[in-house]
Amino acid sequence: MAKISPFEAVRPQPQLAKQVASKPYDVLNSAEAKLEAVGNAYSFLHITKSEIGLPETTDIHSAAVYELALNNLNAFIQRDVLFKESKPCYYIYQLIMDGRAQTGLVCVSSIEDYNNDIIKKHEFTRPEKELDRINHIKTTGAQTGNVFLAYRNQASIDAIIEKWKTTKNPVYDFTADDGIQHTVWAVSDEATIDQITLLFETEVPCTYIADGHHRAASAAKVKLSLSEAVAKSGDEVKKVSDYFLTTLFPSNQLAILDYNRVVKDLNGHSAAALLEALSKDFNIVAEENAVKPTALHHFGMYLNKTWYQLIAKEGTYTNDPIGVLDVTILSNNILAQHLGIQDQRTDKRIDFVGGIRGLSELEKRVDSGEMAIAFSLYPVTIDQLFNIADAGEVMPPKSTWFEPKLRDGLLTHLIY
Repeated sequence: MAKISPFEAVRPQPQLAKQVASKPYDVLNSAEAKLEAVGNAYSFLHITKSEIGLPETTDIHSAAVYELALNNLNAFIQRDVLFKESKPCYYIYQLIMDGRAQTGLVCVSSIEDYNNDIIKKHEFTRPEKELDRINHIKTTGAQTGNVFLAYRNQASIDAIIEKWKTTKNPVYDFTADDGIQHTVWAVSDEATIDQITLLFETEVPCTYIADGHHRAASAAKVKLSLSEAVAKSGDEVKKVSDYFLTTLFPSNQLAILDYNRVVKDLNGHSAAALLEALSKDFNIVAEENAVKPTALHHFGMYLNKTWYQLIAKEGTYTNDPIGVLDVTILSNNILAQHLGIQDQRTDKRIDFVGGIRGLSELEKRVDSGEMAIAFSLYPVTIDQLFNIADAGEVMPPKSTWFEPKLRDGLLTHLIY
């Protein structure tokens, strides 16, 4: 069963919350982060993407970057931009995007649960991305990135959270520049905290990583290294490092967006030859407008300023939890078979475009000549994600894109 705990969050003063809150570190590159933080000395990007304060020639994985992140975090605390909660709390975090609301519980989750697959995964992680977060956590002593967990919704938990939202005042309530409203309540009442903890222990058998596999893996490895160091020294392990920062959302409130692909070249094919080759496994129709798939096994393809609708033919895919996924069909029947991309995690010829950027982003990257071809996909469903994780299977990389995104900086977990 799911083991969660309240924690003493490091968080911004209410009047500074909007300025501090920043997009997750892994959805912005260094140039985008620098532009985002221009004129805002309070942006949490100065901590999560601290390279923006160093010369552009700086290696973003150098010790100087992590040391600056620590210095900036300490400066934020010393200047009272951030403060530490006086007692352990749970936090309720509501996001509203385009009129749709979703509400999660911010807590710390057990690393033991992560290691024992009570927290279930559906993606492989990349060592270099893990190492970046390991170094950031070790240097700053802080988990600044929130791991987005999902669970099968429980009416009893929903009732407690909704009651708190409707009877208590939020500690933060603002609309970010992108139009997403962020509202946070602190749950400080010990009886309510105990009730929430017990409900997760008794009614939620497992949780699922929706977004944040690298953050979770990094937290677990930091904990392991700390335990090994403590074992050698004979000191006691600090229990706070047994947990990592998470927000748990009930599955019935979540929406998964498409996660699309762009490829640099046609692997030696002409456009006509590629279309001919694809017609073996797909029914192909040229379209006048951009193709946003509206059903499983339907794909959009943008090539030579033309959109095509591709529909996978029966018998060209399997119906097991992995084989039935559109990302698998694309990977097996197009990317690997015709475009020579065998490993999407490591091949530099492919890039991934979150659905929030729209189909125009696909067109722009192909029309510019940066890429040769783009594919739009139908989103993975939350039930598909659960089924794959329950089966112990792993999705192809970059299969899911969740929106809206939690903001970094509103709630941070210190481990030392």
